[in-house]
Amino acid sequence: MSRNNALAMKSLRLISLYAVTLILTLLGGTTAGFAQGRQQRVSDPTALVDVFIGTGGHGHTHPAACVPHGMIQPGPDTRRMGWDACSGYHYADSLINGFAHQRLSGTGCADYGDFLVMPITGAPTLADTPTAGQGHDATPWASSFSHDREWAQPGYYAVMLSRYGILAEMTATTRAAIHRYTYPHGADKRLVLDLDYAIQDQLTLDAEVAFPDNYTLKARRRSYWWAYNQDTYFYAHFSQPFTATVVRDTIRLNGHSQPRLRAVLHFNDFNAASAGDTLLMRCAVSAVDAEGARRNLEAEIPHFRFDAVRRQAHEVWQKALNMIEVEPAFEGQERRIFYTALYHTLLAPAVASDVDGRYRGNDLRVHGLPDGETDYTVFSLWDTFRALHPLLSILQPSDNEAYLRCLLRKGEAGGVIPKWDCAANYTACMPGYHFVSLAADALCKGYDHFDVTKMLRHGVKAATSDTAGLAKVIPAYKVRDLLPEARRLIDRHGYIPCEKAAESVARGLEYAYDDWCIARLAAYAGDTATARRFSQRAEGWQAYLDPQTLFFRGKNSREQWREPFNPIQSEHRQDDYCEGTAWQWRWFVPHDIPALMEAMGGKKAFAERLDSLFAAPSTVEGALVSADISGLIGQYAHGNEPSHHVVWLYNYAGRPRRTQELCDTILRHLYTDKPDGLAGNEDCGAMSAWYVLAAAGLYQVCPGIPVWTIGRPLFATTRFRLPNGKTFTIRTKGNSPRARYIKKMTLNGRRLNEPFIPHTAIAEGGVLELTMTDH
Repeated sequence: MSRNNALAMKSLRLISLYAVTLILTLLGGTTAGFAQGRQQRVSDPTALVDVFIGTGGHGHTHPAACVPHGMIQPGPDTRRMGWDACSGYHYADSLINGFAHQRLSGTGCADYGDFLVMPITGAPTLADTPTAGQGHDATPWASSFSHDREWAQPGYYAVMLSRYGILAEMTATTRAAIHRYTYPHGADKRLVLDLDYAIQDQLTLDAEVAFPDNYTLKARRRSYWWAYNQDTYFYAHFSQPFTATVVRDTIRLNGHSQPRLRAVLHFNDFNAASAGDTLLMRCAVSAVDAEGARRNLEAEIPHFRFDAVRRQAHEVWQKALNMIEVEPAFEGQERRIFYTALYHTLLAPAVASDVDGRYRGNDLRVHGLPDGETDYTVFSLWDTFRALHPLLSILQPSDNEAYLRCLLRKGEAGGVIPKWDCAANYTACMPGYHFVSLAADALCKGYDHFDVTKMLRHGVKAATSDTAGLAKVIPAYKVRDLLPEARRLIDRHGYIPCEKAAESVARGLEYAYDDWCIARLAAYAGDTATARRFSQRAEGWQAYLDPQTLFFRGKNSREQWREPFNPIQSEHRQDDYCEGTAWQWRWFVPHDIPALMEAMGGKKAFAERLDSLFAAPSTVEGALVSADISGLIGQYAHGNEPSHHVVWLYNYAGRPRRTQELCDTILRHLYTDKPDGLAGNEDCGAMSAWYVLAAAGLYQVCPGIPVWTIGRPLFATTRFRLPNGKTFTIRTKGNSPRARYIKKMTLNGRRLNEPFIPHTAIAEGGVLELTMTDH
């Protein structure tokens, strides 16, 4: 490196290590050695996380800076419109609109994207003029960028904005963030705040901005979209004084008039020569009020020490990811995929309460928390009950209990526990009432730090579509989805007639499982009558099984099967299944697998029918085929959660080698370390939790039954560091890409003859040793 280049680097002491590597690149250097070094630092699991995995394809993840379960996620926003805009970022894009502060990860529905800021130079155009290259998605001030000059790690994001020559960096705590912008020397430093910007066609109901002094702004935005009444507040403090230009007007969007509010902050009007080229903004959000956002900021980032906050975020992630340690069995990217998956399992649910204990309840009123409690939002329960919460029952069982107490508070405030909570709003998304699955699973594993009696009451309320006592703020159309008539139809017919409700089969199967969970809650609470009643309802799946085809099928109110029947037909959200076909829903009776096998002719016949699932052509027909049917092996669809337990059913049917074989195929071919490395929506940690468990060699087929089944581990050693201080280790012998079958199993030195272990074997610590073979 030349002397001039060295001097240039020395002058950048306020810029992070990544910024230095960017400057090196611009000066003709290279970052290859740095990247290689990072790959070798295996003692630090954050070095193995690639936050860009899942940001391409339909994974819908994001690279924003955040900490585990953070309320705030400052990061790049590259698109607003379309299904693949759900997180605000897509790897295929080449323009950045700015940096919003809240977003969802991996979902199939969109919201948030609030409080977009963008550092710029020169005078901005605030009119809605599309920018070439991205059409109506782009803001007038959008900048091009290159992935070669974009870098992220857990808790940190940075990018060079090519249009302006500005290096933008951001890091975060739980409720606050700090941005660092390095402008070209002597540039006219400005920053845009767009209070109208949001992901997809959200309707801005109200927006406000105020400037308490020349260093501070506070803002509010109330919006209508998936969350129908979302009130969010923002508070920001800058390292340099500014003057502000505010533009207010009204626009038409989807036939509605809405206010539009944008502000431009000018930082060169005060002491421009001595201010320097680096601008810092520390900021925080709140769902309560601007004062809550200010308190969050002062409690978590009361200074402008960017690198200190970044180090703190790194340490938080390092501790979280060290809950599991893996040692490779063979060369590959398995650890990289594994720790990225573990990272994704720790993003949601997200903290929703302020540092002072205030939060917005599901009645949309402000409440105070009991001492020691935290409020959360973003409960994607239809997705996460299957693998994420069982994983947490190993790693963080007290967090699962905290989530259950949180869900109870939501139910008490709103009148019913939400099945998909977003910003204290009832999105009423997806079938079922799977909070009872979380409760039943916690209880069967000995975790009961929540009010079981109240949980049972709310379970019965949801199962019977009891609308009494609902908060008046819940729109009627949400109530219809939240407590559907379909639930009452079962009481009248014994099943859901297919002409009276969409997704009748999927609903019926999921209701049967959830009713079984309610029966478990009732038994724990000593309510034998309710336990008996819901145990009978748990057998409701049998009404949908056609004895001729042995598929679950839609049946009309005259007890006639829907015709014509095509098991590969999909009409998204309009047929008898939910985001799937008859093939994918054929196997969902997790609470009574022996009865399902018997209904299909016994273990041998059941296994043969499983074989036919994986051997069938990967063809799906229909005018509106669900995009969620993805990651196909035959008709098995790993890209969506209803299929996730299916490969493990071979263990129950006496053919564990087939489970091991298919786990190997899915783990090594349907998960990669590329941006499009997920087979479908990541779904708030659900898709990643499957990988974490399966790569370790475990899965729980039925939450509520404390039994884990064994598959094909990818690693030589996997250590679960348990919260009680003990360690559960899965050790393999002779593991290799070809040696994917288990020859011998021992648990704490004792031979296992069946591929099942109780949850207590994990929770109490011990060693599961598996000898692998290629035949």
